[in-house]
Amino acid sequence: MAKYYNEIPESLIEWVRKQHMFWVASAPLGPGGHVNVSPKGTADCFHVVNSHRVWYQDLTGSGVETISHIRENGRVTILFHSFEGPPRILRLYGIGTVYEYGTQEYESFIPPETRKPGSRAAIVIDVYQCQTSCGYAVPIYDFVTHRTQLLRSFELKESHDRATTSTEIHPKGLKAYWVLKNLSSVDGLPGLLTAPDSAKVTRLSAFDKEGPRPKLHRLSSRNADMLSTTGAALAVGFAIGALVATALPRILSATGYFSIRA
Repeated sequence: MAKYYNEIPESLIEWVRKQHMFWVASAPLGPGGHVNVSPKGTADCFHVVNSHRVWYQDLTGSGVETISHIRENGRVTILFHSFEGPPRILRLYGIGTVYEYGTQEYESFIPPETRKPGSRAAIVIDVYQCQTSCGYAVPIYDFVTHRTQLLRSFELKESHDRATTSTEIHPKGLKAYWVLKNLSSVDGLPGLLTAPDSAKVTRLSAFDKEGPRPKLHRLSSRNADMLSTTGAALAVGFAIGALVATALPRILSATGYFSIRA
């Protein structure tokens, strides 16, 4: 059953800090605009200031919908839900503010030592209501690890920026990517305004690009062969069963043990 709160209860704050991912929903004011939902899953990006304020470090992506929508109307909803342990869904309803890379406000939230590769903004949300619900339909998953592809990709782009002067934009750098992908939303609303022109040069981050890479667990050839053989055996068994179910009544009818009536 859904419950509503005027602030984030302390028990939920502790729960939020243990979650590995969250979702961000936003929308433009126009009736024909695109409603956006974005998954966020990089470690240590979401932070709770107090029971009425949260913020997260917004990493660069191929779109800029959340930033554009917040600039236009401020509305934003954060969704958390349990993949492990007791089921739960938590929604945080709030008004967002965007602080772009290169601004004093950005650096007050994200100093150089905690900035992640590709970080483009601090999204600060003043929460006016939160809601919990059962989450009974959410599947159970085991968390393995966070992916590092995004961090590695933008660390490489930032290395190109660091190799140039602060007034230049390297064609393969992060700022060039911002100009190409992050200046406006799919509906044409303004996105990044100042970050691409910032004179600040991205500093070397604390991200360890030489660290271990997450690996997907693939089936061994032996296990794959076993699954293939099992699948083939099931298919043959199904075919034989269907054949027997069709032919057996006719055979019994012909021998007088069984009669088929229309």
